[in-house]
Amino acid sequence: MIEIQQFENIKQKHGSYASWAVWADAAEKPNSNMGDMNVFDLASNPALLHVLKTNVIMVGLNIASVPRLRPEPFGNFHDPSPSANDFKIRYAFRDTEYYGAYMTDIIKRVGMLDSKDLLAHLKAHPALVEQNIENFREELCDLNCSAATILAFGVGAYNIIRDNLRTAEYSKLIKLTHYSHQISKEKYREAVLQQINEASP
Repeated sequence: MIEIQQFENIKQKHGSYASWAVWADAAEKPNSNMGDMNVFDLASNPALLHVLKTNVIMVGLNIASVPRLRPEPFGNFHDPSPSANDFKIRYAFRDTEYYGAYMTDIIKRVGMLDSKDLLAHLKAHPALVEQNIENFREELCDLNCSAATILAFGVGAYNIIRDNLRTAEYSKLIKLTHYSHQISKEKYREAVLQQINEASP
């Protein structure tokens, strides 16, 4: 649980690229209701603050395309597009201890669909990595967490965090299969929960 002032501070400072692992329930289609932002409205969902966690952080590499950034706060990882795979995250972590985690990208506001292109861009511009790592540290500070479990979606996000954060800045760093991987939502849930279990002491 977090306090409302902390929630509003994070919303104001980081809401344009961050979110929380909370979604409206699916209906008839796997990606239905993914874009329902009413889940973050404290007036209609007063139990939200009790669900949110600051000790678990899910981290992607970057937004696939800047125009896909939604204008609503916390719109990242809640893409309703038929071509998006965000719904696999919802399915994978529903009814687990990781539901309600903080979500963010390690590289902000750089829209590239191909991770290889992004990693090449970062290699050519190392200051961009440093800038984004400092931004991530600011997020950790605003979350007031000193020993978070970080779940990194894909090799790219995992390597950037591993190579640039001190191990004292988190308790565990776990590499997960990226949700864009072409497997069913059921297989995805099975895979990531197994990866988390295997990384746990």
